Parts: sequence; structure tokens; C-alpha cells
Amino acid sequence: MHLVASERIKLFSIATPWVCGVFTLVALAFPAVLTALTATESHRPPTVASTQFGSQLALVAVLVLAALAVTSEYHSGTIHGTFQAVPSRTPVLLAKAALVAGYAFLLGEAAAFAAWLVARLLAPDADLALNSAADWRIVAGTGPVFALTAVCGVGVGLLLRHTAGAVALVVGYPLMAENVVQLIPRAGQAIHRWLPLNAATRFLSGSGEANAGRDGGNAAVLSDSPLSPGWALAYYGAFAAVVLAAGITKVQHRDA
Repeated sequence: MHLVASERIKLFSIATPWVCGVFTLVALAFPAVLTALTATESHRPPTVASTQFGSQLALVAVLVLAALAVTSEYHSGTIHGTFQAVPSRTPVLLAKAALVAGYAFLLGEAAAFAAWLVARLLAPDADLALNSAADWRIVAGTGPVFALTAVCGVGVGLLLRHTAGAVALVVGYPLMAENVVQLIPRAGQAIHRWLPLNAATRFLSGSGEANAGRDGGNAAVLSDSPLSPGWALAYYGAFAAVVLAAGITKVQHRDA
């Protein structure tokens, strides 16, 4: 536990977790406000799923937070002292991943429920009650997805070490890469079905039960993953574990 405590002090001594935390809350809550306020004009009443419309942008903030938690130490040089104190390296890296994942989990839950609550307050006549498992999954499931996403971000930071490269990757991949893959002739759609964030979307959105069956519009495009929501989360978790393991392995075989 002392390793986690040490990592907590290092992480929260910089502005990154606070800035990314505020951005995550705003990224989820602001679109929910817009969706609720424009429901009458668009003739599409908000649904539980549409209150989570900003989750992809918030997920980018979590990735940036996790990557910077690693690369900032390399940039400042504090990683040298860390590895001198813990020569085996793996325990401290696992502690860092656990801490960032725990913080991302809390951010995800707070932001998702805040977005849902503000939409319910602004659109009291809309059916925004959490009445089904799908409703609960798309809101409460944000925390687990953000936690696994943070693990991925830590792994990317360990693999790249440099802030600019890590940030470029964690911003560009969720916003562009998986959509661009679909443009590959013949194989694009088949590859896209198994990409990690597509699986995370499958876990959260399922088949659109929490969004009145909508696909697009004022809601995210539904996933074409062939997995069930539970297996989709497990698949995403396995991907996060592989990325983190790859990062730790690379750190073990090179100088700090």
C-alpha cells in the first residue's frame, strides 16, 4: 500500500489530474445539457443513453491523464528515483496503474451520473428513469470502462515515454483511428468489429435498448461488435492488460 500512497502523492502534486478531471465532467455534462434543452426543437426527447453522448470525448481526457501520469515522470526525471527505490520496477508500475485506474473509475461514475442527473432536472417530462439493466449499464458502466481505459493509457505512456507522442496517439486513436479502419477495402469492416473501443461501446450501449433503439442522431453510433455486453467488457479488459504488460516488459528491458 505504501507504493500506492507514494504514487498518489506524485500524481496529485501536478495539475494534470485536476484539469483532466474537470474536463471529463464538463465533456459528459455539457452535451447532456444541450440534449435536454434542445429536445423540443429536435422532436427527439432525451433518453438515458443520449445523456451519455459526451462519453467519447471524456474518455480521451482519461487517456491523456493516464499517459501523462507516466510521461511526466520521465520528463521531470523523477522516474530515476522511483526505480532506484524499487529496482524490480513492476510493483511500482502496477501501483501507478491501479491508482490511475481507480481515479478514472471515480471520475467516470461521477461524470456519468452528473450528466444523467442534469438532463433529468432540465427535462423532467422525459423518460430518464433507470428502469432496466441496459439503463444502469450505460451510466454505471462508464466507471469500469474509464478504469480499463486508464490502464491502456498507462501502458501507452510506458511504451512511448515521450509526452508529445503519447498524447498524439491517445487523442488520435479514439477520435479517428477506429473509424478510419472501416474505410479499408474488403477487410475494414471485419477488422473494426474486433477493435477495443468498439467493444467498449458494445458493453455500454448494447443494442440500443437504453436509447429507444436509435443508432446515431443525438446518440452514439451503435457498435457492430459480435460480442455480448459482458464478453465485450472482458475483451476490453484483456486488451488493457496486454497493453500494460507490454509497457511493463519494455520498461524492464531498457534504461529509465
